[in-house]
Amino acid sequence: MRKKISIVVPMFNEEAGILRFLDKELLGALEVLPYATEVILVDDGSEDRTVEKVATAELRKKFPVRLVAFSRNFGKEVALSAGLREATGEAVIMIDADGQHPVSAIPEMIRKWEEGAEIVTAIRKTNRTKHKLGSKIFYKLMKIFGNGRIREGEMDFRLLDRVIVEEFNEFTERNRVARGLIDWLGFRQEYVKVEIKGRESGKPSQSFRKLLTLAGDSFVSLSRTPLVIFGYLGLLITFVSGVLGLFILVEQYILGDPLGLDWAGAVAVSIFVAFLVGIVLISQAITALYISQIHAETKNRPLYVVDRKKSWER
Repeated sequence: MRKKISIVVPMFNEEAGILRFLDKELLGALEVLPYATEVILVDDGSEDRTVEKVATAELRKKFPVRLVAFSRNFGKEVALSAGLREATGEAVIMIDADGQHPVSAIPEMIRKWEEGAEIVTAIRKTNRTKHKLGSKIFYKLMKIFGNGRIREGEMDFRLLDRVIVEEFNEFTERNRVARGLIDWLGFRQEYVKVEIKGRESGKPSQSFRKLLTLAGDSFVSLSRTPLVIFGYLGLLITFVSGVLGLFILVEQYILGDPLGLDWAGAVAVSIFVAFLVGIVLISQAITALYISQIHAETKNRPLYVVDRKKSWER
């Protein structure tokens, strides 16, 4: 019996280019594979005619295709999670619906999997996104403070062995970052360098606000380092402020200002208070992020809701 490969495609407002991607790119890539194949489309609450478009795709005539349609927009990370939960193949490939991930890399990813890799991750050769600087900073910080396995340029374009999928499905986090959780699992990981294509139609679904939220979720869910850093920073500031305050007291008021510094008491106190208040506010903000994560987990709501009327399977 042939091995089965599952393809998970998250979609959000992809009406303009979804048929081109499914019928002109993905269909051609799957037809030449010597594997049984299934495609899981996850509609993340699209507000356009994406669902109606995929219902007419030629891909459906040649491969088993299932549609999981959310009742509203839950976010790409949740859509990927839903696709992985629905996938039944020995290996699962996650790929975006906007056509920027090159399907030509799929055979190489499968080859590395057949050679023993349990995770095969695509890495962009060049970064042409408008968030290039922010992306670089994010990956540098994550490498230092978060998950040491993460590499700059990693994408959600990945192949996962069945073992990884089963382990991933055990996660219970609501605020999740798929690539971070997958890297956290460990196992043998290989990489494939790809050239990202320009988006031919539609608008990116990941706005700067969403990317900022994703970065925040990444740091909070994958690392406790921010709490530790600000804890030590608070101790350091308190120590330095205490020593400096003692120095001013002795130099200014006990010794009579022999160095001629002429410290004004009110100014010195104001500077110290303002600086310490800033540190306290930053520390509270970091703590609030963790508390919000705890709040989201304790509510125990379902990760997503499926619109059964829109969803279908072949």
